[in-house]
Amino acid sequence: MEPATYAVDPQPTGPPWRLWKEVGADAAVRQGVFAPVYSVSFGARNRIVIAPGDSRSMTLIPDKCEGYCQGVDGRAGPNLACEGCGRAVATRMDDCGMWQTVWLEPDAVARRSSGLSAGPSPDWDDLERAEYRVPPVEPDGSWSRRWEAAVGVALAHLVAVTEDRPVSLPVGLVAELLGHAVGRYLPAGPGVRSVGLAGPGIHLPRPRPDVLLVPRHPLTGAPWRPPGDEGAVVPLDSGVWAYLAHPGEASPLPATGVLPEGVLRDDYPLPPRPRCPLTPHHRAFEDTLVRLPAVRAPRLRRYREAYRQAVSPASAG
Repeated sequence: MEPATYAVDPQPTGPPWRLWKEVGADAAVRQGVFAPVYSVSFGARNRIVIAPGDSRSMTLIPDKCEGYCQGVDGRAGPNLACEGCGRAVATRMDDCGMWQTVWLEPDAVARRSSGLSAGPSPDWDDLERAEYRVPPVEPDGSWSRRWEAAVGVALAHLVAVTEDRPVSLPVGLVAELLGHAVGRYLPAGPGVRSVGLAGPGIHLPRPRPDVLLVPRHPLTGAPWRPPGDEGAVVPLDSGVWAYLAHPGEASPLPATGVLPEGVLRDDYPLPPRPRCPLTPHHRAFEDTLVRLPAVRAPRLRRYREAYRQAVSPASAG
């Protein structure tokens, strides 16, 4: 989370966890899970996530600080208590492989105004601003963790709307960055479904592709849709979509005289690049797919079983 921002997860998250074989399909569906998983969360809905640096007046509960490596993973439930009353109010998570977060329990905290004036709410227009774009590569030359998660989520939606059928990506940046991932998660062959990039500030492809790759609203998370359009869409993280739609790349044409703004000199080292193609975060893909009702269709049930066998044969028991 960016400083001074928060998000709310409407789905149950965190402990207590109950095994799928004890819960059953009907109870799992009520928790928003539509396919068999090892365990189902029966934690609170509408938990609020903030950046750890924005937390105040909380202290760790020592006997609830379990973790695998050099941090805490929240497995025992809330591990932060109010300094004033001692009530457990939040869960700090910062173990290896986790984004550092603090999750506030909705029934243990109350919203209070800071007295400061709030800035304007983000809207679709923000996606065209250069500072809103999320680059796919980190300064150290590795793939952006946000991109890995965003592509995993988008691929789950793409698998669902195409029902595990081949797709063709638009030529250019979308194909260059997402082509490897799509090739790993979807088959090749006949019956190809076309995918196009659409959203605010760019023209809708004509004819309309079978599936539109669109941004989520930067505030509500709702997917963008063309007016009056009810066709298939795949939502994508708004900052990642903004980079694909408005990359701001410098022109490859030769320039004379003073170098235009944004043109890089060729006598400096090239920026670092990842050594391998962009690979989606498999947990982001799996957790999203099981929460889509379409996964109950026979074709997608077979797809998921094959995927689980490929990722971890023991997990498909």
